[in-house]
Amino acid sequence: MTTAFKLKRNLLTLFFAGLSVLSPTLALAQDDRKSTGPGPDTLVFVDGEKLIGHLLRSTGNSVMFHSDIVGDITVDWSKIKELNSTQKFAVVEKGVKLRTNESDAKIPQGSVTLQDGNLHVQTADAGTPLVLPLSQTADVIDQASFERFVLSRPAWYQNWKGTATLGIAVVNATQSSQSYTSAINFARDIPGESWMDPESRTSLMFTSAYGQLKQPSTPTLKTSIFHAQAERDRYFSPRAFLFAAANFDHDYSQGLDLQQTYSSGIGWSAIKSELEQLDLRAAIGYEDQKFFLATQNQHLFSGVFSEAYNRRFRNKITLHQDFSTTPAWSNLNAVSATGDLNLTVPVMKRLNFTFGVADTYLNNPSPGFRKNSFQFTSGMTYVQP
Repeated sequence: MTTAFKLKRNLLTLFFAGLSVLSPTLALAQDDRKSTGPGPDTLVFVDGEKLIGHLLRSTGNSVMFHSDIVGDITVDWSKIKELNSTQKFAVVEKGVKLRTNESDAKIPQGSVTLQDGNLHVQTADAGTPLVLPLSQTADVIDQASFERFVLSRPAWYQNWKGTATLGIAVVNATQSSQSYTSAINFARDIPGESWMDPESRTSLMFTSAYGQLKQPSTPTLKTSIFHAQAERDRYFSPRAFLFAAANFDHDYSQGLDLQQTYSSGIGWSAIKSELEQLDLRAAIGYEDQKFFLATQNQHLFSGVFSEAYNRRFRNKITLHQDFSTTPAWSNLNAVSATGDLNLTVPVMKRLNFTFGVADTYLNNPSPGFRKNSFQFTSGMTYVQP
């Protein structure tokens, strides 16, 4: 047996011997790390039933709790007898208004316990828990969300939510046709959480419909319609806001080359809840209309009145509807209006199917064109949550 072989054998023997000694120590250290982590939360109902899982948050009179057995549930505080959580939460009292970039000094943070109708908050710098009557508590927010939405302000590319839709139809026979529809609808709410008062909202929207129909010895028929909109809202109360908007419209079916509308006004959320919202807007604006027939071009001083309604149903089905009319005060004959209705049905995790109708009205189209332009669209939709 060579000396090199003996040396290798001895080194391997020492290595496995050391590993056998260290294994129990490593196992104990791993168990120790597991034991120091936050344990499960417990929820005890007034009828004595007990649920084990994790407290998600509480807003108003409702508590959101996750259990591996029953999933996510929402229950009223009145049905809860006891609650124990080792996780850290921020407890916001009623009357306290939160905004972004705000100091957390006035918001107690720590583990929470519910006993005898009082919420006990064990903060890190206090020996005894802070006792808050449940009737004075507005929201219980997990610390990660509190730090993300209250103590900092998101960058310009963060917090965008919305949908992108695409539809295609192709026919190749004696007649050849292609049609393409698309829609993009994105919005960025600051802070974007229901438990905080809104500060601002930026929305971007684009819809288009393009198609061609060809057949032998016949001129090609074309459809080309698009609508683009950008809007910035600034809230001065939870339901009222000032806004500025820019709209761009092109409709080959009405002889309209490009209509530009720039407006500014005031808006109000007439309905605002977790499931639905109805916004009403009124503004004054400047309108620049350019037609294929240049003699029709005109500059208008107009008003803009609009409404937008959004509704969420069960199984994440959503409905969106909006309508806008633009009467021109400098030329009462130059009236335009747009409206659309879209129903989105989930198919997969982020893929939905959307059915929609849209109508554009132009009271002064080019000669030979209809005043109304109606569209029905359907297609696959990608959702950015």
